[in-house]
Amino acid sequence: MTDEEKIRAMRCARHVVSDIVAYNRQKIIKGVEQDNLFEHLRDELTEGREHYKNRVSAEIYQNTNYFDRAIVDVMVKPMERIKSNMW
Repeated sequence: MTDEEKIRAMRCARHVVSDIVAYNRQKIIKGVEQDNLFEHLRDELTEGREHYKNRVSAEIYQNTNYFDRAIVDVMVKPMERIKSNMW
């Protein structure tokens, strides 16, 4: 895998997660508050992961954690001010 492929995959992951955040902001807030974010967004994250998987090479999908990192960076970290047992 080339550096260019890695960069494109990271951008793709961040874009997919950004879309999930944009369309599910209240659900995310509620999931953080109740400390069950991933249960709240199970369907959305599964769909997003599949979309990401279909847009990157099998090598990148199997050997990197770009999608998971995007979840943390784009979805979870920005919610750190919300009161939750997660923190």
